[in-house]
Amino acid sequence: MDHTLVPIALFVSVAYVFKILIEGCVRWMMFKRGGSEELVRMIVDSEEQRRRSASLHWGAVLLALALGLGASAALGWNELSMGVAAVLLGATAVGNLAYWFISRR
Repeated sequence: MDHTLVPIALFVSVAYVFKILIEGCVRWMMFKRGGSEELVRMIVDSEEQRRRSASLHWGAVLLALALGLGASAALGWNELSMGVAAVLLGATAVGNLAYWFISRR
């Protein structure tokens, strides 16, 4: 078994924890220093919009990938080949384009 996945997962986890801690510290400093209520609300609202947008984006991409994998299985492609890779890359592109069209509404 390849043991490179554990250090990569550990690095990603630690980086995510640092990101969350830094964002929390910045918010606390803004709150403690008496930042304007409008500024704090604007930052919180923009973060909420970003989270919704990211959820929509990854939902569209993962749905398109699932459809691509389903099409590969339906065609009987059991091994990774250039055709399977092309279908998966195309499905990813379709998911990204679907997100782009949905987000423009």
